[in-house]
Amino acid sequence: MPFIWDINFKTRGLVPTGFLFWCNMKKIIILSIFFVLICAFIISVQTTDKKAEAEVALKKGNNAEKNNDLSTAIINFTKAIEIDPKYTDAYFHRGIAYNRLKKYPEALADFTKEIELDPKYADVYYNRGVAYNALKKYEEALADYTKAIELDPKNVNAFYNRGVAYNALKKYEEALADYSKAIELDPKYARAYYNRGVAYNALKKYEESLANFTKVIELEPKYAKAYYNRGVAYSNLKKYAESLADYTKAIELDPKYAKAYYNREEVYKALGITKEANSDFAKTK
Repeated sequence: MPFIWDINFKTRGLVPTGFLFWCNMKKIIILSIFFVLICAFIISVQTTDKKAEAEVALKKGNNAEKNNDLSTAIINFTKAIEIDPKYTDAYFHRGIAYNRLKKYPEALADFTKEIELDPKYADVYYNRGVAYNALKKYEEALADYTKAIELDPKNVNAFYNRGVAYNALKKYEEALADYSKAIELDPKYARAYYNRGVAYNALKKYEESLANFTKVIELEPKYAKAYYNRGVAYSNLKKYAESLADYTKAIELDPKYAKAYYNREEVYKALGITKEANSDFAKTK
């Protein structure tokens, strides 16, 4: 009578079924991982290609900007942004181009977008401040210049422009402090001396004003406004001979400088020189 292996047969029959299931699952897992890796590789290649394409567009924009072809520059910066909507450099440079074209609202939008993407870049706050300043939004400009200085304490232009904003708000002491800091950082910053002289004039500190305009003339001997404003300071000190010389020099540098003719006329009157006063009066019309 043959032996019947019923129990062992059933037991051994269950093992192959589970084993096949595990093998199939393993294959599925391996294929899934392989598929994910392939997809990741494809995405990576596409991302790299897009980044390279965006960089090419940015480079074209920068070259156009250097050649003062700002419209073409903006087209290329816009293309870079379309390829990569988080490309901060493209927003920054397009904002600069818009600023140069005096399209300040558009510039503000670009700088604000870059700040949203990267809030730690001092130059973006600085340039947004420039746009706000141009729109006479001085409080907003002050806030941006201050942030730029916080991020970059040696940003000489941020100190200077914050001084300009303070000056526009007639906060002359604060303006003086910023102009002085700009001069400390750059002792040859002629415009900082000039505006510090203007602020001193507004505060009726004429001797200090004279010193600053004299420094501007030393740095930029052909700057007509420096002679004119030094003439104003001399006039306020009743040093008419010196003011006359400065107004005359301003007119020599800029023969259409109406304010200089007007002020020189006033000096001639103060000195009792009627003929020359009448001559200058005619040129103010």
